[in-house]
Amino acid sequence: MVIITKNEERNIRDALESVGDFDDIVIVDSFSEDGTIDICRVYTERIYRHEWPGFSAQKQRAVDYAKNEWVFILDADERVTPGLKDEMVAAISSGEHAGYFVPRKNFFLGKWIRYSGWWPDHTLRLFKKRVSYVEPREVHEKVIVKGTTSYLVSPLLHYTYRTISDYMKKMETYSSLAAEEIQRQDNLPSGLKMLINPLLVFLKMYFLRQGFRDGAHGFILAVLYSTQTFLKYAKAVEKKLTV
Repeated sequence: MVIITKNEERNIRDALESVGDFDDIVIVDSFSEDGTIDICRVYTERIYRHEWPGFSAQKQRAVDYAKNEWVFILDADERVTPGLKDEMVAAISSGEHAGYFVPRKNFFLGKWIRYSGWWPDHTLRLFKKRVSYVEPREVHEKVIVKGTTSYLVSPLLHYTYRTISDYMKKMETYSSLAAEEIQRQDNLPSGLKMLINPLLVFLKMYFLRQGFRDGAHGFILAVLYSTQTFLKYAKAVEKKLTV
């Protein structure tokens, strides 16, 4: 079990409580300035502190510290359910596959979002260390497994964005990282793309993925996601505009 942290005192206790009986819990912390480390010490002595190199690199560093053959990556705002824990034990015992996708129940403003493309939101989290690695990307990092994979059924609980302000803070970070990736690929968007793509994101989330069935939560999410799409494009061309 590995977790990366940075000022996560609000979330980390519940995350660790959900995996407190795991035999190897690794924390890689980016020099938190709150009570994160004190809370982590209650659950594990395997705490390492490193400067922030990016999501992918930090998660790979945590995986490298893990001592077991199988690794599970957990975010500080996630919780492992008892059912998922049982499935993980069975999957590891079977040895049938090299990695497993887990469904996530994502919560926004206190509500489980069933539509909007947020469920089941499968993410590969359980994997054999020796045949896997975290893909080096600025955003939306994922685990690559050299071997067969399968799916678990019991969900991981994800308490993301408790407030709109939470989303706005992360949107600033993620849009900047996405813009950097666009700049590196030398693929600056046209004005038409900057206009059309955010609208398409809204239509896809709210109508195609039935975000309207999530009520006001679904509408707000679709607007926020479309705004984030525009921001990443705007930031990608920012340097060109300010030369």
